[in-house]
Amino acid sequence: MSATPTDAPPHRGWRGRLNRSSGALLTGLLLAGLLGGCAEEPLPQRQISHDDCLSEVKLANLKEAIARCDKVVAAFPKDPLPLNERFLLHTLAENDRAACNDIQRAAELARQAPPGRLDAVLRRELTLRQADCREAGLTPAQSPAAKAGAAAPPATASPAVQQLPHQNR
Repeated sequence: MSATPTDAPPHRGWRGRLNRSSGALLTGLLLAGLLGGCAEEPLPQRQISHDDCLSEVKLANLKEAIARCDKVVAAFPKDPLPLNERFLLHTLAENDRAACNDIQRAAELARQAPPGRLDAVLRRELTLRQADCREAGLTPAQSPAAKAGAAAPPATASPAVQQLPHQNR
């Protein structure tokens, strides 16, 4: 008797049945994965870092940069670094009063920090920026107690500080 295409294939035992059923199962799983796995899940949000204020700053989008920095300041209320960085953003936006308010708060936080905790460059920037604000009449003169806690201002500003834009106050 000759086999026709509609006749059942010859008996292959348990291996033949396993291959056919596992093939169907595998095909079903692949289709389910392709069809059901297409939904895009949101990317996890990166946590705010204390030095995020000046990341990706574009002069055309200063308002957005200041808003992002506001979040950093709120997330790190006892860290003077974000306030120091927001000072620069406010200065670039020609909002000198807000800039000087930030530098005043940053200097107060720096005075409260234990010795050696803050970077020497940050302390120097705070001192220079406070002096600029005092010269412009935007912050009160330091009290003798505050002067004792602050680092002495350097004789000349560093080249990096000299390149910062200084607005007419």
